[in-house]
Amino acid sequence: MVSSRSRVILPVILGGDFGVYGIGRSFNEAFGCRCLCVSNEPTVSITGSNFFDVHHIEADASDDVLLHELCAIAKENADKALILMANHDLHSTFIARNYDQLGEYYALPFPSLETIELLTDKVAFAQACEDAGIDAPRGIGVDMSDYSDQWVAPSIPFDFPIVAKAARADAYDRLHFEGKRKIWFLEDEVELAQMWRTLGEAGFRDLFLVQELIPGDNTAMRSITAYVDSHGEVTLIGSARVLLEDHAPTMIGNPVAMITEEFPELWQQAERLLTRAGYRGFANFDVKIDPRDNRAVFFEVNPRIGRNNWYMTAGGANPMLVMVGDLIDGKRMEHKRISREILYSMVPDRLLLRYLRDEPLKKRVKSLIKNHRRFDPLINPHEDNAKRNIIVRLQRLNHFRKFALYYPRPTDRSF
Repeated sequence: MVSSRSRVILPVILGGDFGVYGIGRSFNEAFGCRCLCVSNEPTVSITGSNFFDVHHIEADASDDVLLHELCAIAKENADKALILMANHDLHSTFIARNYDQLGEYYALPFPSLETIELLTDKVAFAQACEDAGIDAPRGIGVDMSDYSDQWVAPSIPFDFPIVAKAARADAYDRLHFEGKRKIWFLEDEVELAQMWRTLGEAGFRDLFLVQELIPGDNTAMRSITAYVDSHGEVTLIGSARVLLEDHAPTMIGNPVAMITEEFPELWQQAERLLTRAGYRGFANFDVKIDPRDNRAVFFEVNPRIGRNNWYMTAGGANPMLVMVGDLIDGKRMEHKRISREILYSMVPDRLLLRYLRDEPLKKRVKSLIKNHRRFDPLINPHEDNAKRNIIVRLQRLNHFRKFALYYPRPTDRSF
């Protein structure tokens, strides 16, 4: 391997959302490098950035087209140490399908396709949790591959309200239809039957997962980010207590505010799942603490670093330092754990505090704000494009409108 100090690093990042900006910001802060965004329509936080360049591709590009573009980029930058990053399940599985060819040019901090199918299929993930002695929600997988007008949905063996979502995100993400939701919260049989009709008529022909609802508001959620190096060791791990999640239908479940916090017992369980599966690369876990018995319930693992990845850097554990040391420099890196308490927030303070009903938690948040330990990944003091910075701040204020529309007040069930 060639050292990152002898060649310029070029991170090539698929996608164009705020998570991609967070990845690029971590690289830029660690190495002072520029980043290349590969996207059909990146956000202004990227197009107006000081350290991003953009390579435009067509929307919904096929594997062949995307592979051709990435190989061409690599050949044009043969003098650089190339790292391919992504922050969407469609892109993670694309990389896994084309691992050998992409690996000729790029460092790839992603698991194999076999591992993705073992852990990120939500039905298979529940089985992996059971095998490892880790709690997951009760659920059943419903196969819609033979959906027709005569198709009959199976009965659900637990009480309403329930939760439903695609077992494999990449199969669902390709579909575009009116009323699409990332996660479906269903109150009764009527809503469940309507969901099956909507999915069937939209052309969904894969596995859909129906689960018991674990109660608790957004503050019961935990986020864990980990990196497993090329030797199979978990050399980076960190976590955060979620404070508030997005509630727009296609974004629901994505945290918009978190406090970094150590959860050693959760880390141990996450590490056990990853090492048992022979995992490599970045992983992001969603976990919920069940208020009825205080047990940790693992919802899923994403085969990527996660949209809110920059919270790790803000908390003193830049993931790119560990990954580059492993894949580019070929070093055995010291284990890195997040240790600095910070408030990661993409929403106005007043809005966040409105949704916090736990007074001690609200007091912690106010203290972090007062002591200037609140950070937004998009508000970067090194960005000097005035138009970009104004739009980023207006988008932050737009959360008042979004929450008034989709989640006007906090509830015990998070919806």
